[in-house]
Amino acid sequence: DTSLNGGYIPCTSTTASCPTLILLSTRVFQMHNQRCRFLIIFIQLVSIISFCHYVIRIRGEDNNTSVVKVDVGIILDLETEVGKVMHISILLALADYHANTSRGAIRIVPHIRDSKKDDVEAASAAIYLLKDVQVQAIFGPQMSTQTDFVIDLGNRVKVPIISPATSPLLTVKENPFFIRGTLPSSSQTKAIAAIVKNYNWREVVVIYEESPYGTGILPYLTDALLEINILVSYRSGISPSANDDQILRELYKLKTMQTRVFIVHLQENLASRLFLKAKEAGMMNSGYAWIITDVLTSLLDLVDTSVIESSMQGVLGVKSYVPRSNELDMFTKRWRKRFRQEYPDMDQVELNVLGLWAYDSITLLAEAVGKVGTTAIPKLKKPDTRENITDLDALGTSEVGSLLIDSMQNTELKPGLSGDFRIVDRELQPSPYQIVNIIGKGEKIVGFWTEKDGISHKLKMNGKTAKTNNKQLGVIIWPGESTIVPRGWEIPTSGKKLRVGVPDKGGLEQFIKVERDPMTQAVSATGLGPDVFKEVILSLKYAVPYEFIPFPIAHSPTSQNYDDLVHKITSKEYDAVVGDITILASRSEYVDFTLPFSESSISAVVPIRNDDRKNAWIFLKPLKTELWIATGAFFVFIGFVVWVLEHRVNKDFRGPKRKQVGMIFWFSFSTLVFAHKEKITSNLSRFVLIVWVFVVLVLTSSYTASLTSMITVQQLQPTVTDLNDLIKNGEYVGYQKGSFVKDVLTRMKFDSSKLRSYSTLEEYNDALSRGSKNGGVGAIVDELPYLRLLLNKYCRKYIMVGPTYKAAGFGFAFPKGSPLVPDVSRAVLKVIEGETMNNIIQKWLGNETDCPKQDGMATASSLTLDSFKGLFLIAGVSAGSSLLLFFLIFLYQNREILVTDDSIGKKLCAIAKVFDLMRDNSNSTSKKPSEGNESLTATVFAESEASIEMSPNLHLQSPEIGISDGLGESRASEGFSTTEPGTPVHETMSGTIEER
Repeated sequence: DTSLNGGYIPCTSTTASCPTLILLSTRVFQMHNQRCRFLIIFIQLVSIISFCHYVIRIRGEDNNTSVVKVDVGIILDLETEVGKVMHISILLALADYHANTSRGAIRIVPHIRDSKKDDVEAASAAIYLLKDVQVQAIFGPQMSTQTDFVIDLGNRVKVPIISPATSPLLTVKENPFFIRGTLPSSSQTKAIAAIVKNYNWREVVVIYEESPYGTGILPYLTDALLEINILVSYRSGISPSANDDQILRELYKLKTMQTRVFIVHLQENLASRLFLKAKEAGMMNSGYAWIITDVLTSLLDLVDTSVIESSMQGVLGVKSYVPRSNELDMFTKRWRKRFRQEYPDMDQVELNVLGLWAYDSITLLAEAVGKVGTTAIPKLKKPDTRENITDLDALGTSEVGSLLIDSMQNTELKPGLSGDFRIVDRELQPSPYQIVNIIGKGEKIVGFWTEKDGISHKLKMNGKTAKTNNKQLGVIIWPGESTIVPRGWEIPTSGKKLRVGVPDKGGLEQFIKVERDPMTQAVSATGLGPDVFKEVILSLKYAVPYEFIPFPIAHSPTSQNYDDLVHKITSKEYDAVVGDITILASRSEYVDFTLPFSESSISAVVPIRNDDRKNAWIFLKPLKTELWIATGAFFVFIGFVVWVLEHRVNKDFRGPKRKQVGMIFWFSFSTLVFAHKEKITSNLSRFVLIVWVFVVLVLTSSYTASLTSMITVQQLQPTVTDLNDLIKNGEYVGYQKGSFVKDVLTRMKFDSSKLRSYSTLEEYNDALSRGSKNGGVGAIVDELPYLRLLLNKYCRKYIMVGPTYKAAGFGFAFPKGSPLVPDVSRAVLKVIEGETMNNIIQKWLGNETDCPKQDGMATASSLTLDSFKGLFLIAGVSAGSSLLLFFLIFLYQNREILVTDDSIGKKLCAIAKVFDLMRDNSNSTSKKPSEGNESLTATVFAESEASIEMSPNLHLQSPEIGISDGLGESRASEGFSTTEPGTPVHETMSGTIEER
């Protein structure tokens, strides 16, 4: 077979051919006339020489043109169209190599074997080529399952295996003699993920072939989608041996799901049957999106045209980009001609990228063989001969395999027929991907994808994406001849409704109320949450059939709560949960929430204290205790200062000791109501009183205002102002049954035995009314919507206190990654921004203005000392400075007493007696100051010495002292004296001992 042996004629020996021809010619010679003998001998000799020369030439035994043969094994599935495409490409690659190296000494001899789509046949062919033919390299097999075993043989024999298998499970890192001559199927996963992201699809279904070829792409495709937050909602495996009924049954199953984006990874034969059945199932209509992988898009010409036209319209596909060139066009013509010659009975098959990769792979192999050298390449080194040797044991090892691997593991064929054919680390490097749209009988290019720049509409000739702002694909005709991008999901139309779970708790019906029709058993839900949900569904652009399923929340401690209701979504019992469901971080870990339709925070409600207006001691409440004490102390202090300043010059501040002490208290306290009748004569006293009267005015005005507020305005004073007080006092706290508030209270260090659950507003009211000591609670802790409803109904009994803890609000829960969440969230915004939301709130929660507004604690606080520190400071400084100034002047006037030699006790007694003397303010005869002082001093000391001899009834006369006040004078009848103590004057002692 010249086609299988490179066009060489088998010939075993030159010496064996020549005697046979000589014998033949002798017999002919005897049959002819002797005259023709010489002519016949001449013809025989020419024939013999020509034949032997030809045989020697083709065997390479000519000393001048010695040729080195290199045997290369080719294992293909020649029963498949792809195998035949690669077969023709390989033959043309060798012919082109030999034609371009006619003067060289290397001739590659291909040994082609058919694996017949069987793994055992492929293994047998590989063993034959390695053992009997002793090939130096093998191209193939096609199938991944066949290649796996052949790679192991190559590693053992050290023969390079160049395989067109696309399974990513075949790794070059673990197999040193394996070279991947095609792109693995995993290289296209990011391009597919980019298409899905480009249209904002959130879920996809992967349809794959249940074989090592089909399953190999799954982990890589799933990872690529998860990187951009796209969920593979379902994986549908189809066996290559599945019949049409099984395929149709699987498609109907997919149709009942929400996802409408399908990624198909099937070979052409199985894919053709799938799309025919998808058309029959009504899944090639508007609203569906189909994406096919490279293995099908690149071999689309192998799919029957009728299947494409009837069942694959609008499908998107990705395939490796092959740049157009004149060399490729010329090669395509040659390839078609050679294909018709080799397979005349077959329908014409078009050249594809697998054929181009095969051509480039063989070309690289031939160039690597040429680099190794032109000397004779030795055969495989045989192992030591042993008895009972097996075929595997009989395999030798190649002495040039390592050289070939080193030559090919990092090389480039530029330009190759498939483009830049680069091998790096024994693996073909990715090229840009084309994105095509199947229209009519063929495909239309709508864009490109590269790992560096992602999706683009155009691609430059050098393979780099065009620098343009247009990152979108071209116009795409989707299934059903629609130009509208599919939404990617739909509510199944097979009669299945959205299962919506609603809490059935038998209380707080303003938020959720579940009823069941006794005749039809139909479940209906009303309240704030269900009504908002109904309006949201109506505002969607598509119909979403749903049904409510009640979820009982009983009153027993072990009953289910809201968290259990939300968990029903993860167990796939419910498709959504609607009601007064608070959005929590813990819940969002396993479900997706829509945007909140109602605000929510956590606070507390406590009872209001009894009305203080009925308290007999309410008049003491305007001032705090410390302010009462400070005010009383200052009254006494100011009275004492005025007494000191007026005692020597004002008769009203003289007299018996009891009278003088009474005067101190009376005068100061009488200023409170400005009722004092005593006349003030000292300017220092007047200064002190001016400041003090102002302080008293401010104090009385503030007291009056505060007391008026307390008496005339109802005070809403809570029984508790801080939740920590409840913990300290051991109070019971109430919360709503099934609510997450219980966990919040537990985290706040509340004893779980002090927590009580309730379900209705009436139960809240009863518990708060009875209090902790009577089986109730001291406070109710709940979310603001419930507390406002409670205050709206019992607004004059309770008040909201304490800090407010923020919460996200009420929302609708859906499964993780549900495509409904974005649309429902947008619909929620539309509803709450319109008048509809106000009507729903008015319907269920009423008008909060019906109850007096309560902003925290509406209480009038008592006045504290801090508010009057400034006033007291001014009064204290003015009084103290006046007192200090008085004593300094007084001591200066009586300095003769201080300079005597008497003891300190006698000096103090003398000073006290002088202070206790009454001064005469009349303008009497004046004396010099020195004389007056000397007379006064002598008199005081004389009285001190003689006091023990005096009779109690003896009246002592004091010398009269005339005073001339430097600060001014005034008559006694005027009520105020302008004289100051201690002014240098002549004094006359006019008082008696009794007057002192």
